[in-house]
Amino acid sequence: METIPPEAAAAVPRGLKGVVVTDTALGDVRGSEGFYHYRQYSAVELARTRTFEDVWYLMFHGALPGPAARAAFARRTAALRHLPADVAAVLPAIARAGAASGPLAGLRTALSLLGAASGFRPLYDTGPDGRRHDALAACAAVPTLLTALRRLGRGEEPVAPRDDLPYAANYLYMLDGSEPDPIRVRAVERYLISTVDHGFNASTFTARVIASTGADLAACLVGAVGALSGPLHGGAPSRALDTLDAIGTPERIDSWIRERVLAGDRIMGFGHPVYRTEDPRSRMLRSIAEEFGGPLVEFAVQVEARVEAILAELKPGRELHTNVEFYAGVVMELCGIPREMFTPTFAAARAVGWSANILEQAEDSKIIRPAARYVGPPPAQPVPAV
Repeated sequence: METIPPEAAAAVPRGLKGVVVTDTALGDVRGSEGFYHYRQYSAVELARTRTFEDVWYLMFHGALPGPAARAAFARRTAALRHLPADVAAVLPAIARAGAASGPLAGLRTALSLLGAASGFRPLYDTGPDGRRHDALAACAAVPTLLTALRRLGRGEEPVAPRDDLPYAANYLYMLDGSEPDPIRVRAVERYLISTVDHGFNASTFTARVIASTGADLAACLVGAVGALSGPLHGGAPSRALDTLDAIGTPERIDSWIRERVLAGDRIMGFGHPVYRTEDPRSRMLRSIAEEFGGPLVEFAVQVEARVEAILAELKPGRELHTNVEFYAGVVMELCGIPREMFTPTFAAARAVGWSANILEQAEDSKIIRPAARYVGPPPAQPVPAV
């Protein structure tokens, strides 16, 4: 790794916050405005008005599909949901080996196997059409892999995908084998659309770094899943819901939150590294939760209001609001998705955004190779004699 002089490195913020590393036509996050978009469209508006397949097509092709293109794309991606026989045969062993870690950990191994069994070639050696085919195949297979691993981990047989169901409905169907309720399907679909992409977050950047080496698409996705698994990235939806469980009742909200904030603990589901206003994804998901109503939603709204008030009191001058994880957990709970599948469900959506970024990165032959500032003992010192 190349090093740079201290005077030059001093200007680079920790975590590369705000550092522009490339150009992209896929979308952007405007944190000060509380707005983000996919291509030229508001992501929240897409979630309200379009299907998951429409947004997937948009990310891969740069435009929303018309009726004929939509139908053709749905047929093509549905056919790719079925796993190669060699991959399906190994999934029970992956599920057993990762029983304590869950489906997201198993997805790393399964994706690597899928890429090998499907003959994914290095991006460097593949043209645009071949790359896009591999990306479609991987994205279509992710829900099948995740639901199969979850069911196998519970001693149940996987549920085969159905070609006649849209992406979100098929995902719910493969989870429990029953015909999904349309209201639940649409709620989950809106959530999935809202999390397809979100700027150069840790997992997306990881995918692009690997893509810049010319590695195959599965390798890029495996790295992205590894980054997503961290609790400071995609691993928070279930933890945010755990916070509601820990608080328990409305009269405990203030004391519980004050104790955690004063102790310097992080309140899962609050705060975002980019947004300085309310997270637009949280705002949309809160509205979805309120469509369901009920005690959980009422309690979540109470907790949100009190946490923001207490944080404003104890951390004045800082804008701390709910992020996507807080109400994502509530919505998924209401839709019957098991908590251990919250982050895997996030991955089922984000795989499309990762893949779009991988395809875009593959068009640039320059490898991503940043520098570091050396802070160890001064070299060159004599090597001690034995």
